[in-house]
Amino acid sequence: MKKTLITLLLFMGLAASAQVTIEKTKNNNDLKLSALPYYSYGKGVGLTTPDSLFQFNIRFRMQNRMSYVESEGESTIDGQIRRLRLRFDGYVGDPKFLYAIQLSFAPGDVGQAHEGENVNIIRDAIVFYRPNKHWNIGFGQTKLPGNRQRINSSGALQLTDRTINNARFTIDRDFGFQVHNLNEYLDKFSYNFKGAISMGEGRNSTKEPDNGLAYTGKVELYPFGAFKNNGTFFEGDLKREDKPKVMVSGAYQFNNKARKTQGQLGNYLFEKRDMQSLLLDAMFKYDGWSFQTAYMQRTAKDPITYNPDDVTDFKYVFVGHGMDYQLSYLFPSNYELIGRFSNQKVHKDIEMYSPDSDQYSIGVTKYIWEHSFKAQMEVSMDDLNYYNGDSRQVWLVRFQVEIGI
Repeated sequence: MKKTLITLLLFMGLAASAQVTIEKTKNNNDLKLSALPYYSYGKGVGLTTPDSLFQFNIRFRMQNRMSYVESEGESTIDGQIRRLRLRFDGYVGDPKFLYAIQLSFAPGDVGQAHEGENVNIIRDAIVFYRPNKHWNIGFGQTKLPGNRQRINSSGALQLTDRTINNARFTIDRDFGFQVHNLNEYLDKFSYNFKGAISMGEGRNSTKEPDNGLAYTGKVELYPFGAFKNNGTFFEGDLKREDKPKVMVSGAYQFNNKARKTQGQLGNYLFEKRDMQSLLLDAMFKYDGWSFQTAYMQRTAKDPITYNPDDVTDFKYVFVGHGMDYQLSYLFPSNYELIGRFSNQKVHKDIEMYSPDSDQYSIGVTKYIWEHSFKAQMEVSMDDLNYYNGDSRQVWLVRFQVEIGI
């Protein structure tokens, strides 16, 4: 009996020691990159080998939504699994060498299928080298350091979807190299520098190389220190900052010989075009209040391309600019009220083919387990104004449940 008791105590001691080692490794290995869901306060289910040479963590998230849309007297009701994702991350051999993988399975999340290309279930597949807490060097496919709302996971949003400007002007995911220099402190001025050289084709492109690359650079400034719990990676002041916190950032991309209407996104053009994107963001959080605003712009010379076999067939780069404004308050009951306004102006070169847009949205979110488990209700109205003077309004009512770890 005594021998059994000693054996049991020894086993418990070893288990506790192993858990401390794992926790220290996790805490020291917290990459601040969009490939990993840092909005999620549950860290998933993980395995670490006894020798600490391998770590594997698995997570999932799911978005189920029901939408009612009305336009010009016609209405539609739609229900779907908007997103179903699996995420894997960890390290191999040494905690300095990390990996992040994300797969998508919902039909509307996979992306448009193109002839001769693979099905787009791969969203992230990237290897990182992290020599110390200030540097992250990545090679593979993940989100580029672009506008704030795109970098944030769709599961970290206050409303059920991103803005109309994000849908048109974001630079999204790409394959290539990224280097991030991180200098964040909770109680003093902080800053991050991020850069990327990527293919400029978007995710999972299998077409022949176009001999053009995309060059992206970004600066993030935190005048009063960084947000609690990586608060720039989720919308709303869920951590109730006890001091006002501000983030301002600016990103620029030059995409040489881009083949798609929105650079890394959209349909294929008939001819390649050079594109430039400017993305500016600001965020404020304090005591349950949150405000964010963004400016987005894309420019390109001669944005309209024509089919060489049919001059009546054309496709164009979506050029123009837009502004977003979003304000919210989180009540102690974990109910949140959100209001958002977006304004989008197309460039004069394409104004005959695409309308200017204003979008008004209000929403209510109930956080059950912060952004990892929540229910959302949103009402939006898009006001579309066309070149010929016509206008149209589109109304949207949507209910959505997000759950994940």
